[in-house]
Amino acid sequence: MPGRILITGFGAFPGAPYNPTGKLVARLLNLRRPALDDIERVGHIFPVTYAAVDRELPDLIAKHAPDGLLMFGLATRTPFIRIETRARNTITQIWPDAANTHVRSRTIVSNADSTRRFGPHTLKLLRAAQSTGVDTRASLSAGYYLCNYLSWRVIEATQTPSGPRLAAFIHVPLVARGPVQRRKPARDRMTFEQLADAGEAMLLEMAHQVRQRPRR
Repeated sequence: MPGRILITGFGAFPGAPYNPTGKLVARLLNLRRPALDDIERVGHIFPVTYAAVDRELPDLIAKHAPDGLLMFGLATRTPFIRIETRARNTITQIWPDAANTHVRSRTIVSNADSTRRFGPHTLKLLRAAQSTGVDTRASLSAGYYLCNYLSWRVIEATQTPSGPRLAAFIHVPLVARGPVQRRKPARDRMTFEQLADAGEAMLLEMAHQVRQRPRR
């Protein structure tokens, strides 16, 4: 059977009226590559709310039964791509989500491990992205906000019998919406095309990893 990959991004949130992950997801869904001919791709953009993640993630997994999840989020203060290697059992009480929801608990799950890891396949995604020449680095912290929360919930899902086999979360920098003419060298700020090149490389590697792991 062909593999299926769910590719997700986030919408705008307080402090970030433009989130490039939606545009990136659309680009990856429309790629035409022979290496993706046997891979079904499904896209989804999460509203930046805890309730949306809790409601929509289980529905997406139940409806599409993805073999892998490739998730993207925006890190406005990071100029390079970050491949998250783990999620932490912590959640911010300072910043509300896009629905102005404040969380009272400091942990996602009480009496649970402090961290959960995505797995060794993240190193292969890292190498794939780095092979494009785009600045990409491994990260030990997905933050305290929705990106970390989604990462934790997805790792939970990979540990269930009917869940996806693979998952990865990628933080991307803020890039310009359209072409930008600059006097400074391009390396000073990542362009969307560079981001898309790295995203394509990671998608191709995720597809390869999906093929290596038969369905449960």
